[in-house]
Amino acid sequence: MQRHLHLNLFIQSRGHHEASWRHPAASQRSLTDIRYYVELAQKAEAAKFCSIFLADQLALADDVDQAGRTWLEPITALGAIAARTEKIGLIATASTTYTEPFNLARQYASLDHISGGRVAWNIVTTWAAAAARNYGDAPQVTHADRYERAEEYMAVVKALWDSWASDAIVDDRESGHYAHADRIRPIAHKGPHYAVAGPMNLPRGPQGRPVLVQAGSSDTGRGFAARHADAIFTAHMEKATAQAFHADIKARVVEAGRKPEQVHILPGLSPMIGSTEAEAKRLQRELDDLTDPEVGRKRLSGRFGGHDFSHLPLDRPLSPEDFPPPASVEAARSRTEVIVGLVRRDRPTLRQLLAYLAGARGHFIFAGTPEQVADLMQDWLEDGAADGFNVMPPVLPWMLDVFVAEVMPILRKRGLFRDDYDGATLRDHYGLDWPASQYD
Repeated sequence: MQRHLHLNLFIQSRGHHEASWRHPAASQRSLTDIRYYVELAQKAEAAKFCSIFLADQLALADDVDQAGRTWLEPITALGAIAARTEKIGLIATASTTYTEPFNLARQYASLDHISGGRVAWNIVTTWAAAAARNYGDAPQVTHADRYERAEEYMAVVKALWDSWASDAIVDDRESGHYAHADRIRPIAHKGPHYAVAGPMNLPRGPQGRPVLVQAGSSDTGRGFAARHADAIFTAHMEKATAQAFHADIKARVVEAGRKPEQVHILPGLSPMIGSTEAEAKRLQRELDDLTDPEVGRKRLSGRFGGHDFSHLPLDRPLSPEDFPPPASVEAARSRTEVIVGLVRRDRPTLRQLLAYLAGARGHFIFAGTPEQVADLMQDWLEDGAADGFNVMPPVLPWMLDVFVAEVMPILRKRGLFRDDYDGATLRDHYGLDWPASQYD
Protein backbone atom coordinates (compact mmCIF):
# COMPACT_ATOMS: atom_id res chain seq x y z
CA MET A 1 0.00 0.00 0.00
CA GLN A 2 1.41 3.37 -1.03
CA ARG A 3 2.11 5.81 1.79
CA HIS A 4 0.84 9.37 1.68
CA LEU A 5 2.78 12.40 2.79
CA HIS A 6 1.69 14.41 5.82
CA LEU A 7 2.24 18.11 5.19
CA ASN A 8 2.35 20.93 7.71
CA LEU A 9 2.77 24.61 6.83
CA PHE A 10 5.13 26.37 9.24
CA ILE A 11 4.19 30.07 9.33
CA GLN A 12 6.90 32.36 10.64
CA SER A 13 7.64 36.02 9.96
CA ARG A 14 7.17 36.74 6.24
CA GLY A 15 8.97 33.50 5.45
CA HIS A 16 11.73 31.33 6.87
CA HIS A 17 14.67 33.08 5.27
CA GLU A 18 15.95 35.68 7.72
CA ALA A 19 15.74 38.36 4.97
CA SER A 20 12.21 37.39 3.90
CA TRP A 21 10.65 40.40 5.61
CA ARG A 22 12.55 42.65 3.17
CA HIS A 23 11.69 40.78 -0.02
CA PRO A 24 9.33 42.56 -2.48
CA ALA A 25 7.27 39.36 -2.94
CA ALA A 26 6.63 39.05 0.81
CA SER A 27 3.28 40.02 2.30
CA GLN A 28 2.74 43.74 2.81
CA ARG A 29 0.73 43.11 5.97
CA SER A 30 2.09 43.81 9.43
CA LEU A 31 3.34 40.80 11.39
CA THR A 32 0.75 41.68 14.05
CA ASP A 33 -2.14 41.70 11.57
CA ILE A 34 -4.23 38.57 12.18
CA ARG A 35 -5.47 38.72 8.59
CA TYR A 36 -1.97 37.72 7.45
CA TYR A 37 -2.11 34.45 9.40
CA VAL A 38 -5.74 33.78 8.52
CA GLU A 39 -5.04 34.20 4.80
CA LEU A 40 -2.09 31.80 4.94
CA ALA A 41 -4.13 29.25 6.92
CA GLN A 42 -6.93 29.48 4.37
CA LYS A 43 -4.48 28.94 1.49
CA ALA A 44 -3.09 25.87 3.25
CA GLU A 45 -6.60 24.57 3.95
CA ALA A 46 -7.61 24.99 0.31
CA ALA A 47 -4.55 22.91 -0.61
CA LYS A 48 -5.56 20.25 2.01
CA PHE A 49 -2.46 20.57 4.19
CA CYS A 50 -2.82 18.55 7.39
CA SER A 51 -2.01 21.53 9.59
CA ILE A 52 -0.39 24.90 10.12
CA PHE A 53 2.12 25.67 12.85
CA LEU A 54 2.91 28.85 14.78
CA ALA A 55 6.13 28.88 16.81
CA ASP A 56 6.82 31.09 19.81
CA GLN A 57 9.59 33.00 21.54
CA LEU A 58 9.46 34.30 25.12
CA ALA A 59 11.88 37.21 24.77
CA LEU A 60 12.63 39.98 22.32
CA ALA A 61 15.55 39.08 20.06
CA ASP A 62 18.59 41.33 20.25
CA ASP A 63 18.57 41.80 16.46
CA VAL A 64 15.15 43.47 16.37
CA ASP A 65 16.65 46.49 14.62
CA GLN A 66 17.53 44.35 11.59
CA ALA A 67 15.20 41.35 11.62
CA GLY A 68 11.43 40.88 11.33
CA ARG A 69 10.96 38.45 14.19
CA THR A 70 8.03 39.85 16.17
CA TRP A 71 4.64 38.20 15.88
CA LEU A 72 1.46 37.41 17.76
CA GLU A 73 1.28 35.08 20.76
CA PRO A 74 0.39 31.79 19.03
CA ILE A 75 -2.31 30.33 21.30
CA THR A 76 -4.29 33.56 21.07
CA ALA A 77 -3.76 33.70 17.31
CA LEU A 78 -5.02 30.13 16.84
CA GLY A 79 -8.32 31.07 18.46
CA ALA A 80 -8.87 33.70 15.77
CA ILE A 81 -7.68 31.39 12.96
CA ALA A 82 -9.98 28.60 14.18
CA ALA A 83 -12.99 30.83 13.62
CA ARG A 84 -11.99 31.48 9.99
CA THR A 85 -11.12 27.90 8.96
CA GLU A 86 -13.01 24.61 8.97
CA LYS A 87 -10.76 21.59 8.49
CA ILE A 88 -7.06 22.37 8.77
CA GLY A 89 -5.20 21.39 11.93
CA LEU A 90 -3.87 24.17 14.17
CA ILE A 91 -0.56 23.74 16.02
CA ALA A 92 0.95 26.23 18.47
CA THR A 93 4.05 26.17 20.64
CA ALA A 94 3.82 26.56 24.41
CA SER A 95 6.58 26.09 26.96
CA THR A 96 6.59 23.56 29.79
CA THR A 97 9.29 25.66 31.46
CA TYR A 98 7.31 28.86 31.98
CA THR A 99 3.61 27.88 31.80
CA GLU A 100 1.60 26.33 34.65
CA PRO A 101 0.22 22.95 33.54
CA PHE A 102 -3.37 23.66 34.63
CA ASN A 103 -3.42 26.89 32.58
CA LEU A 104 -1.98 25.22 29.51
CA ALA A 105 -4.31 22.23 29.71
CA ARG A 106 -7.33 24.56 29.87
CA GLN A 107 -6.11 26.71 26.97
CA TYR A 108 -5.56 23.77 24.63
CA ALA A 109 -8.76 22.01 25.69
CA SER A 110 -10.64 25.25 24.97
CA LEU A 111 -9.01 25.54 21.55
CA ASP A 112 -9.90 21.94 20.79
CA HIS A 113 -13.56 22.72 21.50
CA ILE A 114 -13.43 26.04 19.61
CA SER A 115 -11.88 24.41 16.53
CA GLY A 116 -14.02 21.28 16.56
CA GLY A 117 -11.09 18.99 17.28
CA ARG A 118 -8.26 20.50 15.21
CA VAL A 119 -5.70 21.68 17.74
CA ALA A 120 -2.22 20.41 18.62
CA TRP A 121 0.38 21.47 21.17
CA ASN A 122 4.01 21.75 20.12
CA ILE A 123 5.79 20.90 23.38
CA VAL A 124 8.95 22.88 24.05
CA THR A 125 11.31 23.24 26.97
CA THR A 126 12.54 26.83 26.85
CA TRP A 127 16.31 27.24 26.58
CA ALA A 128 16.81 30.98 26.02
CA ALA A 129 18.55 32.83 28.86
CA ALA A 130 16.67 36.00 27.88
CA ALA A 131 13.39 34.17 28.46
CA ALA A 132 14.49 33.18 31.97
CA ARG A 133 15.00 36.85 32.77
CA ASN A 134 11.39 37.56 31.76
CA TYR A 135 10.08 35.05 34.30
CA GLY A 136 11.36 36.27 37.65
CA ASP A 137 15.01 36.78 36.63
CA ALA A 138 15.54 33.09 37.34
CA PRO A 139 18.76 31.39 36.28
CA GLN A 140 18.58 29.51 33.02
CA VAL A 141 17.21 26.02 33.63
CA THR A 142 19.65 23.27 32.63
CA HIS A 143 18.92 20.93 29.74
CA ALA A 144 18.48 17.94 32.05
CA ASP A 145 16.25 19.84 34.50
CA ARG A 146 14.04 21.12 31.68
CA TYR A 147 13.27 17.59 30.54
CA GLU A 148 12.85 16.28 34.08
CA ARG A 149 10.22 18.93 34.70
CA ALA A 150 8.65 18.27 31.31
CA GLU A 151 8.08 14.58 32.13
CA GLU A 152 6.11 15.51 35.24
CA TYR A 153 4.36 18.26 33.31
CA MET A 154 3.14 15.73 30.72
CA ALA A 155 1.79 13.46 33.46
CA VAL A 156 -0.21 16.40 34.84
CA VAL A 157 -1.71 17.70 31.59
CA LYS A 158 -2.59 14.23 30.32
CA ALA A 159 -4.31 13.46 33.62
CA LEU A 160 -6.24 16.73 33.42
CA TRP A 161 -7.40 16.06 29.85
CA ASP A 162 -8.38 12.56 30.98
CA SER A 163 -10.24 13.70 34.12
CA TRP A 164 -13.58 13.85 32.31
CA ALA A 165 -15.28 10.91 30.62
CA SER A 166 -16.49 11.63 27.11
CA ASP A 167 -20.09 11.05 28.23
CA ALA A 168 -19.88 13.09 31.45
CA ILE A 169 -22.10 15.90 30.13
CA VAL A 170 -25.85 15.13 30.19
CA ASP A 171 -27.25 18.66 29.79
CA ASP A 172 -30.82 17.51 30.46
CA ARG A 173 -32.74 20.72 31.04
CA GLU A 174 -36.01 18.98 31.78
CA SER A 175 -34.67 16.83 34.61
CA GLY A 176 -32.15 19.41 35.83
CA HIS A 177 -29.25 16.96 35.45
CA TYR A 178 -26.22 18.62 33.85
CA ALA A 179 -23.35 16.13 34.33
CA HIS A 180 -22.45 12.74 35.79
CA ALA A 181 -20.29 13.78 38.74
CA ASP A 182 -18.95 10.24 39.06
CA ARG A 183 -17.55 10.54 35.51
CA ILE A 184 -15.39 13.52 36.52
CA ARG A 185 -12.45 12.73 38.80
CA PRO A 186 -9.71 14.76 40.50
CA ILE A 187 -6.13 13.95 39.61
CA ALA A 188 -4.59 14.70 43.04
CA HIS A 189 -1.10 15.11 41.62
CA LYS A 190 1.76 15.89 44.00
CA GLY A 191 5.25 15.71 42.59
CA PRO A 192 8.68 17.34 42.88
CA HIS A 193 7.67 20.32 40.74
CA TYR A 194 3.86 20.49 40.59
CA ALA A 195 0.89 19.99 42.89
CA VAL A 196 -2.40 19.97 40.98
CA ALA A 197 -5.66 18.78 42.48
CA GLY A 198 -7.87 18.81 39.39
CA PRO A 199 -10.10 17.82 37.79
CA MET A 200 -10.12 20.01 34.72
CA ASN A 201 -12.99 22.51 34.82
CA LEU A 202 -13.75 21.86 31.15
CA PRO A 203 -15.18 18.73 29.47
CA ARG A 204 -13.07 16.30 27.46
CA GLY A 205 -12.27 17.72 24.01
CA PRO A 206 -13.43 16.47 20.59
CA GLN A 207 -10.08 14.68 20.06
CA GLY A 208 -9.93 13.18 23.56
CA ARG A 209 -6.85 15.30 24.07
CA PRO A 210 -4.98 17.62 21.72
CA VAL A 211 -2.52 16.07 19.29
CA LEU A 212 1.03 16.32 20.70
CA VAL A 213 3.96 17.59 18.64
CA GLN A 214 7.60 17.78 19.70
CA ALA A 215 10.87 18.90 18.14
CA GLY A 216 13.74 17.82 20.41
CA SER A 217 16.54 15.88 18.72
CA SER A 218 19.03 15.44 21.54
CA ASP A 219 19.19 11.99 23.10
CA THR A 220 16.97 13.17 25.96
CA GLY A 221 14.63 14.90 23.52
CA ARG A 222 14.31 11.80 21.37
CA GLY A 223 13.33 9.68 24.34
CA PHE A 224 10.76 12.29 25.37
CA ALA A 225 9.32 12.41 21.85
CA ALA A 226 9.10 8.62 21.62
CA ARG A 227 7.04 8.53 24.82
CA HIS A 228 4.71 11.44 24.11
CA ALA A 229 4.65 12.83 20.56
CA ASP A 230 2.18 12.09 17.80
CA ALA A 231 4.24 14.13 15.32
CA ILE A 232 7.87 15.21 15.46
CA PHE A 233 9.31 18.28 13.75
CA THR A 234 13.01 17.85 13.09
CA ALA A 235 15.89 19.67 11.34
CA HIS A 236 18.37 17.94 9.05
CA MET A 237 20.83 19.30 6.53
CA GLU A 238 21.18 16.02 4.65
CA LYS A 239 19.14 12.91 3.90
CA ALA A 240 21.50 10.50 5.69
CA THR A 241 21.04 12.13 9.11
CA ALA A 242 17.28 12.28 8.52
CA GLN A 243 17.25 8.52 7.81
CA ALA A 244 19.24 7.78 10.96
CA PHE A 245 16.94 9.97 13.04
CA HIS A 246 13.82 8.36 11.55
CA ALA A 247 15.06 4.84 12.28
CA ASP A 248 16.16 5.75 15.81
CA ILE A 249 12.85 7.40 16.73
CA LYS A 250 10.76 4.54 15.35
CA ALA A 251 12.82 2.04 17.36
CA ARG A 252 12.38 4.13 20.52
CA VAL A 253 8.63 4.36 19.89
CA VAL A 254 8.41 0.57 19.76
CA GLU A 255 10.53 0.31 22.91
CA ALA A 256 8.09 2.68 24.62
CA GLY A 257 5.23 0.28 23.80
CA ARG A 258 3.70 2.41 21.07
CA LYS A 259 2.90 1.79 17.39
CA PRO A 260 5.54 3.30 15.07
CA GLU A 261 2.91 4.24 12.47
CA GLN A 262 1.24 6.42 15.12
CA VAL A 263 4.23 8.78 15.30
CA HIS A 264 4.90 10.89 12.21
CA ILE A 265 8.35 12.38 11.60
CA LEU A 266 8.26 15.62 9.59
CA PRO A 267 11.65 17.15 8.68
CA GLY A 268 11.71 20.83 7.82
CA LEU A 269 11.94 21.60 4.09
CA SER A 270 12.43 25.13 2.77
CA PRO A 271 12.09 25.02 -1.05
CA MET A 272 12.98 27.84 -3.44
CA ILE A 273 11.15 26.90 -6.63
CA GLY A 274 11.89 28.13 -10.15
CA SER A 275 10.90 27.14 -13.66
CA THR A 276 14.48 25.90 -14.10
CA GLU A 277 17.12 24.88 -11.60
CA ALA A 278 19.22 27.88 -12.66
CA GLU A 279 16.33 30.25 -12.01
CA ALA A 280 15.68 28.73 -8.57
CA LYS A 281 19.33 29.14 -7.59
CA ARG A 282 19.33 32.72 -8.88
CA LEU A 283 16.27 33.50 -6.75
CA GLN A 284 18.03 31.94 -3.75
CA ARG A 285 21.16 34.04 -4.31
CA GLU A 286 19.08 37.21 -4.61
CA LEU A 287 17.42 36.46 -1.28
CA ASP A 288 20.75 35.60 0.36
CA ASP A 289 22.14 38.94 -0.81
CA LEU A 290 19.58 40.70 1.41
CA THR A 291 21.07 39.19 4.58
CA ASP A 292 23.41 40.85 7.06
CA PRO A 293 26.18 38.50 8.31
CA GLU A 294 26.28 40.26 11.67
CA VAL A 295 22.60 39.44 12.26
CA GLY A 296 23.48 35.82 11.54
CA ARG A 297 26.42 35.99 13.94
CA LYS A 298 24.08 37.14 16.72
CA ARG A 299 21.67 34.30 16.02
CA LEU A 300 24.51 31.79 16.00
CA SER A 301 25.59 33.09 19.40
CA GLY A 302 22.06 32.61 20.72
CA ARG A 303 21.98 29.03 19.46
CA PHE A 304 25.12 28.31 21.50
CA GLY A 305 23.83 29.87 24.72
CA GLY A 306 25.45 33.28 24.19
CA HIS A 307 28.90 32.04 23.10
CA ASP A 308 31.01 34.87 21.63
CA PHE A 309 31.80 34.34 17.93
CA SER A 310 32.85 37.94 17.29
CA HIS A 311 36.52 36.99 16.94
CA LEU A 312 35.93 34.61 14.02
CA PRO A 313 36.73 36.04 10.56
CA LEU A 314 34.00 35.65 7.97
CA ASP A 315 36.09 34.00 5.27
CA ARG A 316 38.28 31.45 7.08
CA PRO A 317 37.15 27.79 6.95
CA LEU A 318 35.64 26.73 10.25
CA SER A 319 36.45 23.69 12.36
CA PRO A 320 34.48 22.04 15.20
CA GLU A 321 37.02 23.53 17.62
CA ASP A 322 35.60 26.99 16.83
CA PHE A 323 32.42 25.99 18.69
CA PRO A 324 31.73 24.94 22.27
CA PRO A 325 30.97 21.21 22.56
CA PRO A 326 27.21 20.69 22.02
CA ALA A 327 27.02 18.61 25.21
CA SER A 328 28.10 21.69 27.18
CA VAL A 329 25.36 23.92 25.76
CA GLU A 330 22.25 24.41 27.90
CA ALA A 331 20.36 25.99 24.99
CA ALA A 332 18.90 24.17 21.95
CA ARG A 333 21.37 21.30 22.06
CA SER A 334 19.99 19.34 19.13
CA ARG A 335 20.39 22.28 16.76
CA THR A 336 23.98 22.87 17.92
CA GLU A 337 24.75 19.25 17.08
CA VAL A 338 23.39 19.78 13.55
CA ILE A 339 25.53 22.90 13.08
CA VAL A 340 28.76 21.35 14.38
CA GLY A 341 28.09 18.25 12.27
CA LEU A 342 27.81 20.40 9.15
CA VAL A 343 31.06 22.20 10.02
CA ARG A 344 32.85 18.89 10.57
CA ARG A 345 31.62 17.52 7.23
CA ASP A 346 31.89 20.54 4.90
CA ARG A 347 34.36 22.94 6.58
CA PRO A 348 32.46 26.07 5.44
CA THR A 349 33.61 29.60 6.15
CA LEU A 350 31.61 31.53 8.72
CA ARG A 351 30.07 33.56 5.91
CA GLN A 352 28.94 30.38 4.14
CA LEU A 353 27.59 28.86 7.35
CA LEU A 354 25.62 32.00 8.20
CA ALA A 355 24.20 32.14 4.67
CA TYR A 356 23.01 28.54 4.98
CA LEU A 357 21.50 29.09 8.42
CA ALA A 358 19.80 32.26 7.13
CA GLY A 359 17.75 30.06 4.81
CA ALA A 360 15.93 28.06 7.47
CA ARG A 361 17.98 27.92 10.69
CA GLY A 362 19.45 24.46 10.05
CA HIS A 363 16.52 22.87 8.23
CA PHE A 364 16.93 21.43 4.73
CA ILE A 365 16.93 24.12 2.04
CA PHE A 366 16.58 23.23 -1.61
CA ALA A 367 16.52 25.27 -4.81
CA GLY A 368 15.08 23.55 -7.86
CA THR A 369 12.17 22.97 -10.20
CA PRO A 370 8.75 21.73 -9.05
CA GLU A 371 9.62 18.26 -10.35
CA GLN A 372 12.91 18.25 -8.43
CA VAL A 373 11.16 19.29 -5.20
CA ALA A 374 8.57 16.54 -5.68
CA ASP A 375 11.35 14.03 -6.45
CA LEU A 376 13.14 14.96 -3.23
CA MET A 377 9.99 14.60 -1.14
CA GLN A 378 9.14 11.23 -2.69
CA ASP A 379 12.70 9.97 -2.23
CA TRP A 380 12.78 10.93 1.46
CA LEU A 381 9.36 9.35 2.05
CA GLU A 382 10.18 6.08 0.27
CA ASP A 383 13.75 5.79 1.56
CA GLY A 384 13.00 6.03 5.29
CA ALA A 385 13.91 9.66 5.92
CA ALA A 386 10.44 11.17 6.46
CA ASP A 387 6.73 10.51 6.92
CA GLY A 388 5.96 13.95 5.53
CA PHE A 389 7.36 17.44 5.74
CA ASN A 390 7.19 20.60 7.78
CA VAL A 391 7.01 22.93 4.78
CA MET A 392 8.88 26.19 5.46
CA PRO A 393 8.55 28.56 2.48
CA PRO A 394 11.51 30.98 2.38
CA VAL A 395 9.17 33.88 1.49
CA LEU A 396 5.46 34.08 2.33
CA PRO A 397 3.04 33.95 0.64
CA TRP A 398 5.08 33.84 -2.59
CA MET A 399 6.75 30.43 -2.26
CA LEU A 400 3.69 28.88 -0.63
CA ASP A 401 1.65 29.87 -3.68
CA VAL A 402 4.25 28.38 -6.02
CA PHE A 403 4.47 25.17 -3.96
CA VAL A 404 0.68 24.74 -3.97
CA ALA A 405 0.28 25.53 -7.66
CA GLU A 406 3.26 23.61 -9.05
CA VAL A 407 4.52 20.96 -6.62
CA MET A 408 1.33 19.63 -5.06
CA PRO A 409 -0.28 18.63 -8.40
CA ILE A 410 2.79 16.49 -9.09
CA LEU A 411 2.55 14.86 -5.65
CA ARG A 412 -1.15 14.13 -6.25
CA LYS A 413 -0.51 12.73 -9.72
CA ARG A 414 2.02 10.34 -8.18
CA GLY A 415 -0.49 9.27 -5.50
CA LEU A 416 1.60 10.80 -2.72
CA PHE A 417 -0.96 13.29 -1.37
CA ARG A 418 -4.73 13.26 -0.92
CA ASP A 419 -7.25 15.19 -3.02
CA ASP A 420 -9.45 16.05 -0.03
CA TYR A 421 -9.69 15.68 3.73
CA ASP A 422 -10.89 12.28 4.96
CA GLY A 423 -12.28 13.63 8.23
CA ALA A 424 -12.86 16.72 10.32
CA THR A 425 -10.19 16.54 13.07
CA LEU A 426 -6.43 16.73 13.10
CA ARG A 427 -6.37 13.14 14.36
CA ASP A 428 -8.22 12.20 11.17
CA HIS A 429 -5.71 14.08 8.97
CA TYR A 430 -2.74 12.37 10.65
CA GLY A 431 -4.46 8.97 10.89
CA LEU A 432 -4.09 8.85 14.68
CA ASP A 433 -5.98 6.56 17.04
CA TRP A 434 -8.35 7.92 19.67
CA PRO A 435 -6.32 8.28 22.91
CA ALA A 436 -7.04 5.76 25.64
CA SER A 437 -8.89 6.99 28.73
CA GLN A 438 -9.24 5.86 32.34
CA TYR A 439 -12.96 5.54 31.58
CA ASP A 440 -12.57 3.13 28.62
